[in-house]
Amino acid sequence: MAETDPRPVLLTGASGALGRELARRLAEAGWTLRLTDIAPFPDALPPRATFTRADLADGVAVLKLAEGCRAIVHLGGISVERPFEEIVGPNLRGLYHIYEAARREGARVLFASSNHAVGFHERARPIAADAQLLPDGFYGLSKAFGEMMGRLYWFKHGVENVNIRIGSSFPEPVNARMLATWLSYADLTRMVVRAVEAKATGSCVIWGASANAAMTWWKDDARALIGWAPEDSSDGFAAKVGGIVSDDPIEERYMGGGFCALGYSREAPVQGELFG
Repeated sequence: MAETDPRPVLLTGASGALGRELARRLAEAGWTLRLTDIAPFPDALPPRATFTRADLADGVAVLKLAEGCRAIVHLGGISVERPFEEIVGPNLRGLYHIYEAARREGARVLFASSNHAVGFHERARPIAADAQLLPDGFYGLSKAFGEMMGRLYWFKHGVENVNIRIGSSFPEPVNARMLATWLSYADLTRMVVRAVEAKATGSCVIWGASANAAMTWWKDDARALIGWAPEDSSDGFAAKVGGIVSDDPIEERYMGGGFCALGYSREAPVQGELFG
């Protein structure tokens, strides 16, 4: 994973769990990194990395951070379901600032989208990356918005972007659902490397899941375009967590799991109901 372009890469959300992992792993690959987050960076800075504490709502700060960057790996923002007013600033307005910075610098954007952008698809049948967006909450809605922002900036301004619909990226799966959705840190890192270094991406979507035998929900994405294929698998954890399920029929029916059940107020849908 040796670096082929000396220009820095901007990594937002660097103080979070995924940001810290990527910062360490990309630095080990020889990349020059600009790290930023609204929270302090809790670790020792990796080699060839700088850290700037900044708010994504500060468009001027984002523009300065992106100066001279070849790519922006955008993990920043609220990463769990929260009320709409809390989501708006970092996840919508902040993303606009990221894309404006990318437009000015001619930088590619790697957007940490989420399976929650399509969370209300049922698990019973696989969906392709171009399936209808069915967000399962305000967080998922912000990710659907982010993907559409990427399409706008590609078609209108030529800003390339790779939208990574992350399943569940943790050290290991913790329940039966994650046997399908788990994305190892190593597979995530390899995907980011390929997405940054690919010759051309346009505006595309990639399912963020490792090579899990249970991963029968998602298909037909742009991984071949960037030359990425997962190498890790959740299969070795099946005996440990395969029996860990909830007693909530909404959580177990839909791809978004527990996010779908949060605040759910309609009557339970009849079996086989489809969304138009």
